[in-house]
Amino acid sequence: MLRKSVVLSALGLASVLALPAATIQLKEKNTVSGKIVAENRREVVVDLGYTFLTIPRDQILSIVATNLPASSPASAEPPISTAVAIPQGDDASRFYVAPRSPGPASNVRDLVKQIGEAVVQVRTPGGLGSGFIINEDGFLLTNFHVIEGETQISIEVYLQSNGQIEPRTFRQVRIVAMNKFEDMALLKIDDKDAPKFKFVMLGSSDAMAVGERVFAIGSPLGLERTVTEGILSTKTREMQGELYLQTTAQINPGNSGGPLFNLSGEVVGITNMKVTFGEGIGFAIPIESVKYFLDHREAYAYSNDNPSNPYRYLQPPSSTRQTPVLE
Repeated sequence: MLRKSVVLSALGLASVLALPAATIQLKEKNTVSGKIVAENRREVVVDLGYTFLTIPRDQILSIVATNLPASSPASAEPPISTAVAIPQGDDASRFYVAPRSPGPASNVRDLVKQIGEAVVQVRTPGGLGSGFIINEDGFLLTNFHVIEGETQISIEVYLQSNGQIEPRTFRQVRIVAMNKFEDMALLKIDDKDAPKFKFVMLGSSDAMAVGERVFAIGSPLGLERTVTEGILSTKTREMQGELYLQTTAQINPGNSGGPLFNLSGEVVGITNMKVTFGEGIGFAIPIESVKYFLDHREAYAYSNDNPSNPYRYLQPPSSTRQTPVLE
């Protein structure tokens, strides 16, 4: 019920926001052009001008934004569509970066050097896990079960200086939002002397194919900055009503909350569990679910007044509130 209400809220705001125009390439060589008014990991809603069309993501090959001039002379040539990346998340603050299409592929060695600083260790009195920073202001993602029931959280960041790795611990860490049912938590480093952090880009697990190479960075069994590589075994492993990515990249306790990367260095999932009696059978939360969580983080905001409640319910619109009757 909550997810449906959030989507409807996004649709209601579409009339007052500047909406990105896009051309959507479908399977069977069909295309749809319109304005994207809402999207989540399962579907995209497009305004065609006379109606709204809901398109399942498994029917979409690509989404290309189009920049069209507001007006042009009748004698001018038809405008040319230009492919651009539509920012995801909070456009005003660029809360996270998510390119529309995967970047060029590289090798794991070079990628680890580029993005390794953005992968952190999350420590609590009850244990430790992993996480990754999504913007320079110190917002980071991890699993809910890593910080569940904890009141003291510290983040260890591994900064590179003159070719050396320098671990630095931050202890002023705030819980911003959490979704216990999908095992996600958004944290914020609030230390006064915190620098601008290096961060990762969020990719697309929908755009990946089974068999593609992936790699994970985390702290299995407390061994920080451990890199494991494998392939994407399946994209639709159903467990307890949710779909997970399955990978052969080695996942162990301590990897929880860490990133699963594609070979473009983009996060495609959050590693969160494995089969205990087997090897090479790890699971990750698809990044589409993570984007949905971030885009609607206000609905999942952590409340100090009621910390056991994973949701903060917002006030209804004023038009629906009961107006007092004056006698």
